Amino acid sequence: MHFKQWLDGPTLKQVTCRHTDAEKFKVSDMLTPGKTYDVKNETEEFIFIVDNSGKIGGYYKTYFE
Repeated sequence: MHFKQWLDGPTLKQVTCRHTDAEKFKVSDMLTPGKTYDVKNETEEFIFIVDNSGKIGGYYKTYFE
């Protein structure tokens, strides 16, 4: 799937944010603990969701259930 079409593309699944405690990056502005997000793409290490900004963001899978 081409990355420019992810926002309009089908949702693969939904995930719930567990926490926003990041060691290196500030993610609390873009993720809300307990909120469910639509997954647009996924790799071994990252998950690409429609975050609080309304755009696609890539995050480590450790933030989600």
